Amino acid sequence: MSDLDTAYGLNGPDDCRRLYAAWAESYDHGFAMQSDYRLPAHVAAAFLAHGGTSGAGGAILDVGAGTGLLAAALRDQGCPSPIDGVDLSPQMLTAAADKGLYRSLAQADITQPFALQGPYGGIVSSGTFTHGHVGPSALPNLEALARPGTLFALSINAGVFHAMGFDTALATRPGLILLDVAIYGPAARQTHPDHAADRGIIALWRHPA
Repeated sequence: MSDLDTAYGLNGPDDCRRLYAAWAESYDHGFAMQSDYRLPAHVAAAFLAHGGTSGAGGAILDVGAGTGLLAAALRDQGCPSPIDGVDLSPQMLTAAADKGLYRSLAQADITQPFALQGPYGGIVSSGTFTHGHVGPSALPNLEALARPGTLFALSINAGVFHAMGFDTALATRPGLILLDVAIYGPAARQTHPDHAADRGIIALWRHPA
């Protein structure tokens, strides 16, 4: 069983901590690069295309920051805003810190209420709302950190969008936009053939005043 298969079969925070503690060191080169993992770039592009650095302004919160792939994509695409990151795994956060992309990093379980130095002008996430990870019950915890007008850009694995109730949970968000994107590029046909065609849904909305 691959690390990706294991990740999709996780059951609760303790499982997540164990997997990502072991995966952190090889995640970027052993998974993201070899699988042509495109989801962080898609989320960054969607966030910026929909005015992620205008309107509410202020810092951006990267939810489930992992090793910093989404922050790197934001910087590569010209985002100048300060970025904070939050993740369950201290080992993944250590890898993220080494890249020097974040203003601050914090360990937290986003399925429970948590406090950071917000409110934030943008809240983004790539790869966190997926099989075996985080469901829609975490959304109010993130919205508690948003100021009026904050743009959300959260990726959700298409395979859990209906099954975990994201469709219902997001239905009341004002101005909701849903974008369908490929999670992986062609290289995944070799490294993860069972998941090479997986799709992601990027949900975008602005926090109401």
